[in-house]
Amino acid sequence: MDTGFPVADVENDFLRARRYQVAARLANWIRHQPASASQLLPLAEVAGMLGTHNERSLGLQSIPVATIVGTLDPRPDFDRGFRPTSNRVRARWERLALAQRRGEAIPPIQVYRVGGLHFVEDGAHRVSIAVATQQKMIDAYVTEIVTGVAARR
Repeated sequence: MDTGFPVADVENDFLRARRYQVAARLANWIRHQPASASQLLPLAEVAGMLGTHNERSLGLQSIPVATIVGTLDPRPDFDRGFRPTSNRVRARWERLALAQRRGEAIPPIQVYRVGGLHFVEDGAHRVSIAVATQQKMIDAYVTEIVTGVAARR
C-alpha cells in the first residue's frame, strides 16, 4: 500500500521484504531444512549438471520475474526468493527502488537463460525490488546457454 511518500514507501518495501525473509528462514528451520535450501542457485552448478554446449545473445527482452531462480555467482545478500538477508544491502536497494518509483530510467538486468530459467549476472538488487513490489515482468539482456539436457523448474 502506497502512502504517497516515495521515501517512506521504499523504506516500508525493504522492511517488508526483510520480514518475509526472516519468516522464510524460520519456516525452514522449523521444517529442519538445511541452510542451503534457501540460497540462490548458482548458474555454474546448474549448467554443469546439464552439460553446457554453447552461448548466444538474445538481446533485450521482457522476462517473467518468476523465472529468475539464481545468480551467476553465489550471493549471500539475497535468499532464494531474492529477499534481502541483511540490512547490508539496504542503502543501495532503497536508492534503486526510490529511483524506480520516481520514474527514473533503471538499466535492464543481465541474465543467462538455461531452458526456461534465468540466472542474474548483474541486477540482483533490481530483481529483489521487482519481487518486493510484485512486478510480473522485468527488462533483461538475455544470453542463452544451450545445454545437453533441458532445465525444468
